[in-house]
Amino acid sequence: MKTIPAQEIKRRGLSALDKDLKEGAVHVIKNNRPQYVVLSEARYQEFLAAEEEAHYARVRESLEDVKAGRVRRGSAKDLIKELGLED
Repeated sequence: MKTIPAQEIKRRGLSALDKDLKEGAVHVIKNNRPQYVVLSEARYQEFLAAEEEAHYARVRESLEDVKAGRVRRGSAKDLIKELGLED
């Protein structure tokens, strides 16, 4: 991943990122540490879509567990007892 000092952005503005963003995300370095990550809009949308798909996949798996009977209902107290975590 490319890096750019925050001072460079302050000096040149956001156009300082244009070239590097074509190659992917850019870390912005502030006080000698990575502080921010700048993404192109297209890459940001890809991340959002991937996150949404991962969420739906988890929900689908949970529903499959319910249908297959791999889910039991009970209270938190029951679970603590079953796991042997009681004092």
